[in-house]
Amino acid sequence: MTFRECRTAEANIGMKYYFSESDGTGGRLKVSPDDFVVDEISIHPEPADGGKYTIAKVTARNWETNHMVRLMSRQLNMSRERISFAGTKDKRAVTSQLMSFECPPEQLGKLNLKDLNVTDTYTSKRKIQIGDLIGNRFDIRVTGITKPKDEVESIVGEVAAGVKKLGGFPNYFGVQRFGVMRPITHIVGEKIAKGDVEGAVMSYVCDPSVSASQDTKAAEMREKLRNVDEWPELINEMPETMSFEKTMVQYIVDKPGDWTGAIACMPTNLQMMFIHAYQSYLFNLMLSERIARDIPLNRPIVGDVVVPLDADGIPDHDKQVLTTSKNIDMVERQLKLKRAYVTIALFGSDTLLAEGEMGEIERKVISENHIEEKDFVLTSLPHCSSTGSRREIVCPVKDLGYTIGDSTYNVSFSLPKGNYATCLMREFMKSEMTDY
Repeated sequence: MTFRECRTAEANIGMKYYFSESDGTGGRLKVSPDDFVVDEISIHPEPADGGKYTIAKVTARNWETNHMVRLMSRQLNMSRERISFAGTKDKRAVTSQLMSFECPPEQLGKLNLKDLNVTDTYTSKRKIQIGDLIGNRFDIRVTGITKPKDEVESIVGEVAAGVKKLGGFPNYFGVQRFGVMRPITHIVGEKIAKGDVEGAVMSYVCDPSVSASQDTKAAEMREKLRNVDEWPELINEMPETMSFEKTMVQYIVDKPGDWTGAIACMPTNLQMMFIHAYQSYLFNLMLSERIARDIPLNRPIVGDVVVPLDADGIPDHDKQVLTTSKNIDMVERQLKLKRAYVTIALFGSDTLLAEGEMGEIERKVISENHIEEKDFVLTSLPHCSSTGSRREIVCPVKDLGYTIGDSTYNVSFSLPKGNYATCLMREFMKSEMTDY
């Protein structure tokens, strides 16, 4: 299968190819939050009268998850660690998801945040944890289309047919993993893994935006913050959009030189995200190299590590199978039946690497990036440690549909958890990274 080279900034985060050869429709996502609707396919904790946790459906418009939880915790007068969710959602969107609160249901009546509704409450003995979901349903509108309607319809139809033929799309980690306007999360993670914690803090606080026009005040402030000695004078001038950076800066002002503490004072899931983003970057490079070598995505080769799906259709990473010359026919049958998927390494301290040509690719990327297993064991920052895992190289799509308007079109579909709707939409659009 021929793949098309990506010539946008996405290539800088390892997303070097499109599987669809057609020209893109162009256009933009999320001009309005209402253009991007996400409904979580949730796993509901068992109801229990008088349970310790209140489970609730939270519908939010234009809310970044970590910021939303921070303000919720303030209004509820509780630690943010007592509020849990299964997965972070896109900020510029309308999202619905289950969350758990370590408090009685009536306490949620204190919540009064704009464009946020809490419904369907009940109590349970178990809280929601990261990963407690099956997937997400999406209804996405692309706007700003300048191509003729018949051409758009042809492109969208061709890409949709390609998705059906491949059985999904290349399962890159999307731009949201790294930051759309400021894709530096993986850079911070790399510095943490390689022991340059001061550099990690400085990158997070000071590295500029991709486009200063998006937030000129923040871009100008980052430039000023390059001089650590000026942080005490600048801290009160930092804009609200830099709330996490401000927390780091305040920590260093109070405890000069404690760079590790500045990372450790971040929310747990954000600390984890730094390292996960770096692992995601390495994965994207490995997937791009497989594509460049014209190795199939939906068929195994000897040396591939394959994982089966469980009863809920979720990959079971505890049952990894190495493809050999003896079992390759059986493995290929399982893939054709969509009961299993080929994977690529999410490299960490204890990751099973592939053999054969795919193993060669994984080891090549690891070597070229000068990273080792021990680098992911961080005793001073335990939330940044990671044993690693493996990830499917094709993301399956369910219920794919579309409607074409005069200057817009809508695409609806469902994806399993941990996958990126923008990675499907980029196949239709082929726009600049900042348009996602």
